[in-house]
Amino acid sequence: MNDIDAIAKKPGIGLEVDDDFERINELCLERGWSDGLPIVPPTAARVERMLTFCDRPWDEPIAALAPRYAPATPLRLAANAVMAGCRPEYFPVIVAAIEAMSDPVFNLYGVQATTHPCSPLILVNGPLARELDINGGANAFGPGRHANATIGRAVRLALVNIGGAVPQLGDMATLGSPTKYTYCAAENEAESPWEPLHVEHGFPPETSTVTVIAAEGPHNVNDHESTTAEGVLKMIAGTMTVTGANNVFHVSCPVVAISPEHAATIAGGGYSKADVKRHLYERARLPLSRFSEENVERRFRRKFPELYAQAGPEAMVPLAHAPDDIYVVVLGGPGKHSAFIPTFGTTRPVTRAIVTRDETTVRSTSR
Repeated sequence: MNDIDAIAKKPGIGLEVDDDFERINELCLERGWSDGLPIVPPTAARVERMLTFCDRPWDEPIAALAPRYAPATPLRLAANAVMAGCRPEYFPVIVAAIEAMSDPVFNLYGVQATTHPCSPLILVNGPLARELDINGGANAFGPGRHANATIGRAVRLALVNIGGAVPQLGDMATLGSPTKYTYCAAENEAESPWEPLHVEHGFPPETSTVTVIAAEGPHNVNDHESTTAEGVLKMIAGTMTVTGANNVFHVSCPVVAISPEHAATIAGGGYSKADVKRHLYERARLPLSRFSEENVERRFRRKFPELYAQAGPEAMVPLAHAPDDIYVVVLGGPGKHSAFIPTFGTTRPVTRAIVTRDETTVRSTSR
């Protein structure tokens, strides 16, 4: 049933309020329905317009969002997309991201409720990223691009309003992160010397996909001096070797976002993406002596006894447990800055095809 008036009359669906922008925003703040920024009032007309790009029943659940495990229907997602300021053509990306996060390997409950400052990083690949003008170039993680800002914000609002990740109630992050407002970008496929993320994971180049990764904010790698692949990779590996990243304590998937200039230098040295992963896996390591005695005993010796039960202080701890656990993407614009993006730990990234109205199949991968 795709009759918004009939659906809105169901108990607990619609809410009648005066058409007053300030009062509606005050109401959302009072009820915890906002991220603290002004929202666009989700009137029935605006929500119906948002659903223009949805061909499934509007009131049938797409997923159950933790920690509340409330049903995320297209209607509810559209209301949050309206509140975030999205354009209707962005809606299939939001749906795909929500579906991806509902995959059990993503561990949405843990991501939502953890004290760790992680948030779903949404990476878009394929033709739709270009059609929707999702930024993967200069300032890709920064302000200024409508699609990046509002798609990421719509997902966050849905996680709050449907999933129940209200700060200090469902979202228990100790410090939080500005990425909890929005965290969305496209891979810079045009300037990448390697296969893009979705092709690497088995999708055709012409398929558009969204990948969700429970990630911290990006940590800059400043390298204006290296002129060889080995030099750039040494600087990236050095930035990755930190004791506080969750990746050293879990079998997890850290992310390395390499700028086009750094990628050109690395590829110019004969390195494939697989070579980059192997190089970082072998060199992004730090000795047990860098960790407190309590962490050595409680984290490493107990959790990985086969590796560290008898290990001395010189034993090396990797930032990933296998080369393919490192996610490498090309992202950004001019300038010799790349980024290390630590991840939550007890989670795996999920990639899902973005289904538009003329497509009938969905493929997904999770690793």
